[in-house]
Amino acid sequence: MASRLTIGNKARDFQFKTPWEDEAGFFDAAGNHPAVLIFLRYYGCPVCQMEMARMKQDIERVGKKGGRVFVVLQSQPETIRSLVSRDDFPFTIICDPQGGIFQLYGVEEGGIFKYLHPAGLIAAVRAISRGFRHGKFEGKETQLPAAFAMTGDKLLKYSHYGKTIGDMPELSKMIIGL
Repeated sequence: MASRLTIGNKARDFQFKTPWEDEAGFFDAAGNHPAVLIFLRYYGCPVCQMEMARMKQDIERVGKKGGRVFVVLQSQPETIRSLVSRDDFPFTIICDPQGGIFQLYGVEEGGIFKYLHPAGLIAAVRAISRGFRHGKFEGKETQLPAAFAMTGDKLLKYSHYGKTIGDMPELSKMIIGL
């Protein structure tokens, strides 16, 4: 597991696959634009679906700053491709079923106590009450989320490592310094 990144660190480049495209490099895909890189668990997770829907509503704020959003999931490309189309989300979905990108960014598992933490359970109840349903289990169930916002030269202006499965700030908070 690589060390955690903090504000002022340079983001780490990596190769990735999406449900619809073969390998690309993160720095190449982001170009010289600001970028937000978000780590969630997997597409079948109701909390993750709720977070992705929330990002979809707020993505205009990132676009106004010329930025791009990337969401890393532990899902297999085939799983996502069978459930959604490329146009369903206005951001890039990165598939990391082996967890290598999670490890590169120091995004850890939380263990059973963080998984069952009241804040995580409240997030799960909120997601289910809003109509998000559990799908296929993939990856590490106790995986914690994380979020990073970076300038066009890939210097971090925002770094957040979640303490529970539902600990994800709003995009508007992530992009303040961009």
